Amino acid sequence: MSAVADLPVASFPAAAAPAWGGRLATMDRRKRLRLALGVVVLVAVAIAAVVLGRQPDWRVLFANLSDKDGGAVVAQLTTMNIPYKYAEGGGAVMVPADKVHDVRLRLASQGLPKGSVAGFELMENSRFGMTQFQEKLNFQRGLEGELTRSIQALGSVQSARVHLALPNQNGFFREQQKPSASVLLTLYPGRSLERSQIAGIVHLVASSVPELAPTAVSVLDDSGKLLSDSGNAGDAAGAVDGQQLQYRQQLEQLYTRRILDILEPVVGRQNVKAQVTADVDFSQTEATSEEHRPNLTAETSAVRSQQTVEVTGAGAGGAAPAGGVPGATTNQPPGPTTAPVNGAAAPLAPTAATAGAGAATAAAAAGAKTPGKRESITNYEVDKTVKTVRNATGQIRRLSAAVVVNYQNIADAQGKSSPTALSPQQIEQMTALVRETIGFSKDRGDSVNLMNAPFLVDATTQAPELPLWKKPETLELVRSLAWPIGLAVIGTIVLFGLVRPGLKAMAVVPAPAALPAPGTAGALAAPGATLDAMLAEEPLRPALASPANGAAPALAATPEVVPEQARLEGARQMARDNPGAVANIVKSWVNGDAAATPAGA
Repeated sequence: MSAVADLPVASFPAAAAPAWGGRLATMDRRKRLRLALGVVVLVAVAIAAVVLGRQPDWRVLFANLSDKDGGAVVAQLTTMNIPYKYAEGGGAVMVPADKVHDVRLRLASQGLPKGSVAGFELMENSRFGMTQFQEKLNFQRGLEGELTRSIQALGSVQSARVHLALPNQNGFFREQQKPSASVLLTLYPGRSLERSQIAGIVHLVASSVPELAPTAVSVLDDSGKLLSDSGNAGDAAGAVDGQQLQYRQQLEQLYTRRILDILEPVVGRQNVKAQVTADVDFSQTEATSEEHRPNLTAETSAVRSQQTVEVTGAGAGGAAPAGGVPGATTNQPPGPTTAPVNGAAAPLAPTAATAGAGAATAAAAAGAKTPGKRESITNYEVDKTVKTVRNATGQIRRLSAAVVVNYQNIADAQGKSSPTALSPQQIEQMTALVRETIGFSKDRGDSVNLMNAPFLVDATTQAPELPLWKKPETLELVRSLAWPIGLAVIGTIVLFGLVRPGLKAMAVVPAPAALPAPGTAGALAAPGATLDAMLAEEPLRPALASPANGAAPALAATPEVVPEQARLEGARQMARDNPGAVANIVKSWVNGDAAATPAGA
């Protein structure tokens, strides 16, 4: 038979927690691999987040560079140790945003980019022994380059080429050949030049070349279409027709916009359509008229000329009669006259001549008293008015307006809206508004037609509204947040899926080493032993020496040494702390002889 000795339950010191290396060694291989993989992935996510967070914001440094300028700029950036990259397609060189302005100024100080068009800098590289022809050719190339740069400064012009024809000026020629120029423009897609901009380009080139007339400048686009006027009569007429058409279109658009502005607040936006046709007279007429007013009185009229004729004699129309003594004596000259200087002259004795002259004078005086004729002619200014009338071009001869108004949506008692036609009174009021807006004139023959009809909405013509997830701003926001959110999600999954379970497994304290087998000598000497040991096959009484170790003192199971309550509490604590050992004891009990079990065991 075997006996079981009752040993007092003693308290054992807690086992020291093993280090991390020991805990990692106690884990199985699968858990160790998962933990290592999680740590590696987590470190990679952290490094990627740091790298992406420190990635610079790239901005365009130069765009549309030629191959030569691009190579020079890249070489200089490499020399300055400035990071750069190319945009999609290689059309632009990009640098970090905080270095754009600094790099541009530093490259500009070195003359980069030089541009594909060379200007007057060609004159700086003059070689020794250059001929006059080469100097003139370089000057012409430089002038063409400068004009090209000026034209390319326009917003709609993508590139330009200027060709100058500068003839040789010779003082021995009576008639000098005039210079001419040609300009080829390449515009950006979807853009066009206005007539004023084309005229500006023509005058820019003409003003830059001496003795170059604007009519000698030809401007073409990349499709070969002539944009400038050549100065011929036919081309001038065509240009005038183009201006007339543009003026007519602007006039019609003005009246259409007026109609929409006056009706849209009444019927709503997109509920009214209007078209206006203007008949414009561009003919030039000149009329001259002369008007005469009725005859006026002499007091209110202006005298133009006045003439008076007076005739004296015997008859009304005859000459005066001859007088004097006939004969040679009458024809004699008068005698010498005397001046009373020193006094009065003595009267002369009458002679035959003086006597004849006196008789002639007396006869003339007698004939002057005979009756005569007097005429007075007065000319007055004719009152007339000369009027010259020259009609202005672009006068409106007739206006025709067509307006269509949509049905109105009116809600019924149930709240359902249905399209309803306008009343005749509303149509008449809107027609009156349109007439006042366009300046309706019945004498001119204007007409206004306003119709009320439902609009048919074509779903194919309407641009569908993009959903929120397809809008460009939403896509841009998603692209900007994709990497940070993705890295955060991956890091969270790795942390809670791989790293955290591994750390939990390492935190579990391993079970203490198994106690020595019952019946061995080390069962009682094992540190922390709290179990009753199987001492021998033969049952022995308590308090007797054990056959296995006779030197051991006897164990008394008296209530004074170990109280019953303490043993029960110790047994419970042992079962909680080391269930394996308790199972072995119970197994030994089951296999042993129950009759040999001492009382009170």
